[in-house]
Amino acid sequence: MRNLISINELSKTYTGGFQALKDINLNIRDGEILALLGPNGAGKTTLISIICGIITPSAGSVYVDGYNIIKDFRITRSKIGLVPQELTTDSFESIWNTVTFSRGLFGKPSNPAHIEKVLKELSLWDKKDNKVMELSGGMKRRLLIAKALSHEPKILFLDEPTAGVDVKLRQDMWQLVGDLRKSGVTIILTTHYIEEAEEIADRVGVINKGEIVVVEEKTELMRKLGKKQLTLELFKKLEAIPKHLSPFNLELAREGSQLIYTYDTQAERTGITTLLGELHDASIKFKDLSTTQSSLEDIFVALVKDEQ
Repeated sequence: MRNLISINELSKTYTGGFQALKDINLNIRDGEILALLGPNGAGKTTLISIICGIITPSAGSVYVDGYNIIKDFRITRSKIGLVPQELTTDSFESIWNTVTFSRGLFGKPSNPAHIEKVLKELSLWDKKDNKVMELSGGMKRRLLIAKALSHEPKILFLDEPTAGVDVKLRQDMWQLVGDLRKSGVTIILTTHYIEEAEEIADRVGVINKGEIVVVEEKTELMRKLGKKQLTLELFKKLEAIPKHLSPFNLELAREGSQLIYTYDTQAERTGITTLLGELHDASIKFKDLSTTQSSLEDIFVALVKDEQ
């Protein structure tokens, strides 16, 4: 899969000396969904704004489909659709006119059929003549996506697209994102909702303090960094873990009624068989056991914590 966006040694320092981005290197593949995760102030929005031509970088380069974002600004910008966090459009204008105007800003010829298609896909067609100010919060979020898709971009940036919307609308938007990817649109998503990344992303990037911490295939990231826990429900409560079991780094939970064993999924041996044998020899009996896998949220929190 070819790289559609190539970011090399990208840095941004604002007036006053604050460095928002530090030597970012990142390739975004054609047709993928990349979820970019990071705490507030990590640099997510700055990175997107530079790629979209809204902010000028201090150093480094960005190429979109082979074109330099500064030298070939008009070409690169026409290939990108941006869904910002905030609604920035005329509240007294109709939905139809707002989306049509957005297409015209990119020098695209009039195409009512495409505008109709976009509005129907986003469930906005029945409200095409309504003023923007008459829309609900969820509908306004859909309008932002319609505006971003009006000029038929190859790349779509979604900056916190589901912030503040209800669960149903969030699920609808996940479905829409999946459909867009199937149509060939490359999608970069920033989000605070870890489940969004877990649900729809192909790869996950974590950015913290202006630096890329990791970029990895979602499943591979969870395999590499995820931990599994074996929880044993004991017949009798333990006051303390026997000293000869200390090499297993066991944890007592629920007032001594549970033993928790954490193991590495990539290790050659998990140590479970040995542990169970040691428990048997120590006459520690259990009535049930279960395993749990680290979630993407667990991994994200651990990565960011390590960078503190």
